Amino acid sequence: MKITDLKCTVLGNNPVIRISTDAGICGLGQAEIAKYYLKPHVLFYRDFILGEDPTDVERVMLKIRRVGAFKPWGSAVSAIEMALWDIAGKAAGLPVYKLLGGKVRDRVRIYNGAVRPPMNGASPQDFADAMTKMKAAKEGFSIIKQGIAFHSKMVTAVPDFFYGEIANEQGISFHSQRANAVSDSNPGDGVKESWGGSHRSYDLNRGLMTERGLKHVIACVEAMKDVLGDEVGLALDCGPGMVVPDAIRLAKALEPLNIMWLEDMITGDYMPYVQADLYREVTRSTSTPIHTGEQIYLAQNFKDLFEKQAINVVGPDPCDVGGIAELKRVAEYADLHGILIAPHGVGDGLIGLAALVHVSATLPKNYIAFEYPVGNPEWWYDIVDGLPEPIVKDGFIDVWDTPGLGVELNVEKSKPYLPEEDKDFFD
Repeated sequence: MKITDLKCTVLGNNPVIRISTDAGICGLGQAEIAKYYLKPHVLFYRDFILGEDPTDVERVMLKIRRVGAFKPWGSAVSAIEMALWDIAGKAAGLPVYKLLGGKVRDRVRIYNGAVRPPMNGASPQDFADAMTKMKAAKEGFSIIKQGIAFHSKMVTAVPDFFYGEIANEQGISFHSQRANAVSDSNPGDGVKESWGGSHRSYDLNRGLMTERGLKHVIACVEAMKDVLGDEVGLALDCGPGMVVPDAIRLAKALEPLNIMWLEDMITGDYMPYVQADLYREVTRSTSTPIHTGEQIYLAQNFKDLFEKQAINVVGPDPCDVGGIAELKRVAEYADLHGILIAPHGVGDGLIGLAALVHVSATLPKNYIAFEYPVGNPEWWYDIVDGLPEPIVKDGFIDVWDTPGLGVELNVEKSKPYLPEEDKDFFD
């Protein structure tokens, strides 16, 4: 079998790739919805892989893995790897998890990062109200993650939240250019609401929190725990942007609340470095679990975090780390060092969801849960075949046994959403 083509399109701001072969078997991969600009980067790798046998996944990956980088530039490599496994599974007549070593678990626990109501503000009551709604969600989540501090609107909503100038106070839309060009007559042009909320200016801020800011964060966490009690675990996405003294103060203040983890306090999303020594200072100072890893590309770049015991929980994303086999390597490497794993995935879409289910089924006992992605826009649920109904039962997803990733794009239902220049995507 030989690879004959690699194509990429953007369906509702979701980059989707399709690898074709001379055997008529095709494989699908997906990148995060926030990376609507990724198509040219995906196509850069086309000439690297043409003519290769897609079932020799590692041989193909050796040609392109070195030409990737930290989030977002590992995404194209990751999506290609995902599609190769999809082809390999279909060719063998086996689900991808079988090719990764087989199941450790028949169902995989998920945590909530994407099923969330809009928040009107950043007061303790606003956070409590959000938890009330998420606790009642039909998915029955046993873990909910919420953004706080520098990963929330607290930065702009709380006066004098930190000692520093607020970067881009008006906020940044992930899809500022595309969203303005949305056409109701062509739903493939874009989506009106960006993933993760309309503004992400908090990603740009960093500094020492004021006493008022720190107290506000703690009050909001206490309000959320009052709602969730000990029935639902609470994980907190905190940055990046915190300095080490604040990270230690917050972690120690939250120790009585039994938080699942504090994520990306110092570095994280879209930062091309790790700073393991700083994380180690925080981790050694508290019993609250410390977490990072969603932006990191390749297992080699987790080395310092693990060998220095710098964190307690790691959260690689299969759409950024280099693919699903790369994520499994990271999980096994973490397990050797007594570190837990909770894969990231909030924007990975429904093809990414399938990849997360398959790889999570194979991970060692250090696995906690993966972050559940949703279809966005909602019509994604109409164009993907193969997902169970309902997808989630009591906070778990049953691992399905169909060959490959087990999901397919419905060609006829997908075509109306294809951009004009990609009308040949399924040819």
